[in-house]
Amino acid sequence: MQAAASAAGFRLRPHAKTHKSPRIARWQLDAGAVGITVAKVAEAEVFAEAGVDDIRLAYPVPTATASRVVDLMERVRLSLCVDHLGVAMRWSEVMVNAARNLDVLIKVDVGYHRCGIDPGRSDAVEFVSRVAALPGLRFLGVLSHAGQSYMASSDEDLIRIAREEAATLRALVSAVRTSGVPVKEVSVGSTPTASCSFLEAGLTEARPGNYVFFDLTQVNLGSASLLDCALTVLATVVSTPSADRLVLDAGSKTLSSDDARGPGVRRGFGTVCPDVSRQVSDDALVIERLSEEHAVVSRLPGATALEPGDRVRIVPNHACVVANLTDTLRLVEGDAVIEDIPVAARGKNS
Repeated sequence: MQAAASAAGFRLRPHAKTHKSPRIARWQLDAGAVGITVAKVAEAEVFAEAGVDDIRLAYPVPTATASRVVDLMERVRLSLCVDHLGVAMRWSEVMVNAARNLDVLIKVDVGYHRCGIDPGRSDAVEFVSRVAALPGLRFLGVLSHAGQSYMASSDEDLIRIAREEAATLRALVSAVRTSGVPVKEVSVGSTPTASCSFLEAGLTEARPGNYVFFDLTQVNLGSASLLDCALTVLATVVSTPSADRLVLDAGSKTLSSDDARGPGVRRGFGTVCPDVSRQVSDDALVIERLSEEHAVVSRLPGATALEPGDRVRIVPNHACVVANLTDTLRLVEGDAVIEDIPVAARGKNS
């Protein structure tokens, strides 16, 4: 991802919510990333403590965290996004009182309809201009997330989504610049669309996160193969109550209850690789339901000889959630554990 970003002239700022690990963030920075992206102030605090010095909060951060944000600004280059004028004005007041200047970007809704200003509204340019003029704020540019890419139905659909995102941002940026407001950064973020976005003009930064591990959703979307998936769950068969059912010790507290997405979607809550030395799924095994501590797997009678005590490897539907459900990731090569990697920002959701 870093090589692709660099070749396209993009700054890569990976979203660290995927791994929540300063160790992995350091690998990304050493490979050439300009900084990291996080969602919550508590995550930023963990990474700042670990020495990461350029952090972007790609989230509508509430001003209730103001004292913590000001404290972080003493240690790192911090930026955040806004999409509401009242919130921007409150941040302005905070920064004026603290005698600081906060870097801000405006979140733009490019079709996911979650956060962000509507770029098609008549006062979109005026909104940007008013935020840019607020004291205590240093306007950097615009930021988006094409989350609708996770519902893409084909490769062509992914390309269309990336192109529309870029075109939407270019149009807004052009109008803002024409109004006399300089725009330095145009930031996009989505693993499925990353390779497409790198072909688009006018963008300066990419913030993909999931690529660091990949998962079954990315396989379904065509962003990765099963062998590209670096995060797997090692689970143990704990019960085989019938010829067509077995149970693993990896329930919703391990795998999460997220469904897989994408046009090539597979049934269940992850794919089971019964030979732990080979990342090859067995389509006769389907994780059909989860309890907190149990994964109930349907199996075709006679298709597998798995018995209690046997171990399997599971490629989860959503790696970002799975990483947040464990204290430690284990870096392995073959069957050898190279090192334990603390998930230091796990649960840091405030």
